Amino acid sequence: MLLYLRSAVFILWLIVTVIPWSLAAVIGSVFTRGAPLYWLCAGWLKLSVLGAKWICGVHWRVQGMENVPTAADGQASVILVPKHQSTWETFAIPAIMPHPLAYVFKRELLWIPFFGWAIGRLDMVHIDRGRRSDAWRKVVEQGTRIMGLGTWMIMFPEGTRTPRGSQGEYKTGASRLAVTTNTPLVPIAVTSARCWPRKSFLLRPGTIDISIGRPIDPQGRRPDELMREVESWIEAEMRRLDPEAYPAQPG
Repeated sequence: MLLYLRSAVFILWLIVTVIPWSLAAVIGSVFTRGAPLYWLCAGWLKLSVLGAKWICGVHWRVQGMENVPTAADGQASVILVPKHQSTWETFAIPAIMPHPLAYVFKRELLWIPFFGWAIGRLDMVHIDRGRRSDAWRKVVEQGTRIMGLGTWMIMFPEGTRTPRGSQGEYKTGASRLAVTTNTPLVPIAVTSARCWPRKSFLLRPGTIDISIGRPIDPQGRRPDELMREVESWIEAEMRRLDPEAYPAQPG
């Protein structure tokens, strides 16, 4: 019963805080854009993961931060490619990274009241998944421009959230962008489904591990080969971080 109560309070926390924060972002976008507006919105994401910690007991620990450029490396860009199990990492990764991030996301998210209005004012890439060729062209054009400003891209190679202990198909969109723009890929393993499973509003207390791998240089590589290396690292790391979720294979 306590699990349901805490989760309900957390969802209420998200609703109550996102309304004034989003309105502030929309109004603020009239006067400023770029990094100041991004960090304003990232403040709400940090408040959200802190809310999950305070209300539901969802803690986290990070290893491998030395594998991404520091805040002092203003123009150094990378493409983050995280494991996708939960809503949690979409909130947490911008909250812990030292650079502004630009998500590639489906345009339907723009229709969510308040939240969608705010992200629509940020410099990100929203695509129509039904028009794949146009979507890819938009990713390349806008991604190249955005990374030229020193902003990092973030793309979930599985495309959608996967259940704990499983893996989706690793698509080559991020690796194609990496090869096209000669930008390193940074794989990230996240055990978020341990505390916040997909398609669930129930948050369980525990600790989520975030492990950041070394950048993978795309120079001279094929996109499929590059993505196989990303997949291999992430899935091996997931089994190290969350072994109880992956039963041992017979033999």
